Amino acid sequence: QVQLVESGGGLVQAGGSLRLSCAATGSISRFNAMGWYRQAPGKQREFVATSSSSTNYAGFMKGRFTISRDNAKNTVYLQMNALKPDDTAVYYCNAVREGLTYWGQGTQVTVSS
Repeated sequence: QVQLVESGGGLVQAGGSLRLSCAATGSISRFNAMGWYRQAPGKQREFVATSSSSTNYAGFMKGRFTISRDNAKNTVYLQMNALKPDDTAVYYCNAVREGLTYWGQGTQVTVSS
């Protein structure tokens, strides 16, 4: 059973930073890919970033976000800088292994103007 637990969300002022963490049960090196998605109120869930053999980011981030993995800690991070009110959303960790997709419960990020 794969479990993903996000943390690190909260309330921050525009221009501030947050680092989200996603702790996985078992070795994350077994995952084909791990990434982050987000869902704002009234909107569909959207892709943010993924880490596999390479890293990929959604265009809206424009270098503000960085995804990283610490295999020793079975944790994936999302460093978010220069946050904007439009970044307000629930952020979800995502992992893919052997054709199956797993999701965390989400962590709320609120950016005030």
